[in-house]
Amino acid sequence: MSNLTSSTSEFLLLEFSQVRGLQILHFFVFLALYLTTLIGNLFIIIAIALDYRLHTPMYFFLMNLAICDLGTISVIVPKSMHNSLMNSRVISYSECLAQVFFFFFFEASDFALLTIMAHDRHVAICNPLQYEIIMNKGTCIKMVIVVWIIALLHAMFNTGSTFSMTFCSNTVDQFFCEIPRLLKLSCSDLYLVEVGMLVLGFSVALGCFIFIIATYVQIFTAVHKIRSAQARQKALSTCLPHLTVVSVFMFSSLFVYARPPSYISSVLDLVIAVIYTILPPMLNPFIYSMRNKEIQTALYKLLNLKHFSNNTPRFILKLLGM
Repeated sequence: MSNLTSSTSEFLLLEFSQVRGLQILHFFVFLALYLTTLIGNLFIIIAIALDYRLHTPMYFFLMNLAICDLGTISVIVPKSMHNSLMNSRVISYSECLAQVFFFFFFEASDFALLTIMAHDRHVAICNPLQYEIIMNKGTCIKMVIVVWIIALLHAMFNTGSTFSMTFCSNTVDQFFCEIPRLLKLSCSDLYLVEVGMLVLGFSVALGCFIFIIATYVQIFTAVHKIRSAQARQKALSTCLPHLTVVSVFMFSSLFVYARPPSYISSVLDLVIAVIYTILPPMLNPFIYSMRNKEIQTALYKLLNLKHFSNNTPRFILKLLGM
């Protein structure tokens, strides 16, 4: 097989189907999932931004998490929809590089934010008297800035090491550009560098996961000591959505990256990839708003047409015919 240098002009992605009818079906299914995720996360972002009662550390981190979820799904799904609609498998080299970079960037940011949110809940429940001092506005902003910087460096190093390799093929056994699949195309020893970086990243993620579990052991211990049933329920209502999101994120990722490598693509591989790339960003807004009365109230106000009409500029109302 002749070598293809890292300057390959394009890659060929895995198709969901070669049947035209199923390709159209795939387009509309992904469109529905994408719009659901887009609308859900945008509502969370706008509700938190507009409601001053939600201007707290917990919701500040949640808003950043929603931004990451929007980024994650927007990096992958639109290109897959475009390929299905146009009956194509092609993704350009630059598009593939961008997918790898931004997917790693948003995924790393996502998990770092989930770790910080666990710390936030720990301080709020286990050390409530010092909460405003420890989790002040400046500290929260610095935490998020550090998250973005670390995620940026993580994405840069992984993307750089991956695309410095020489590829022996341009056929990617996945419906988007994914580093483990790209490593299988390598015919140079440079892939060992990226494998080492992936192992390092996995070790850090495992350390964060252990930190989250240890934090929640302390949180549940503290909640158990609270005498008031109403106070216990309120404390748990702020923790369980976060713990659910962490579980969905971790177990879907582990199922993909921790399982034995398979060199034969299958329908199951595609289903699993869809689950871990689309399901967490789509479910997060519903999980956080399901038992959170403050979010529900903010969303109700946001969707209230009377409230909307009273706060909408007149020229927009004329355009809408209201």
